[in-house]
Amino acid sequence: MDDDPIFTYGLKKLISVTNFCLNLFSFENGEEALNNLIPMIHKADLLPDVILLDLNMPVIDGWQFLDAFSQLELSRNVRIYLASSSIDVVDHTKARQYKTVSNFLIKPLRASDLQGILQGDAGFN
Repeated sequence: MDDDPIFTYGLKKLISVTNFCLNLFSFENGEEALNNLIPMIHKADLLPDVILLDLNMPVIDGWQFLDAFSQLELSRNVRIYLASSSIDVVDHTKARQYKTVSNFLIKPLRASDLQGILQGDAGFN
């Protein structure tokens, strides 16, 4: 989820080149994402394996999305990776408090970031 069309375009290209996933959903704000994900919570085959989440979005920001998403009783685990340009230590520390957050990735994302996610070794250091 990201409201920046340039980042979203670049990420879609990177995802395509790296064969990161077959199905891609993109949302411009956290509310739109929640509205689309909530109907899937009891259907494991519909839930995404990974969510790339920006912190600074309109309507519902990344933190508000995490608060709401963390309360859902999902049918299976969904890994969330924060993708943000923030280098603020407070943001990184706060991200570690969410069990649903696997890692904090600094924008712009690189192919190695996506490969790390696929290999399962892109967790917090």
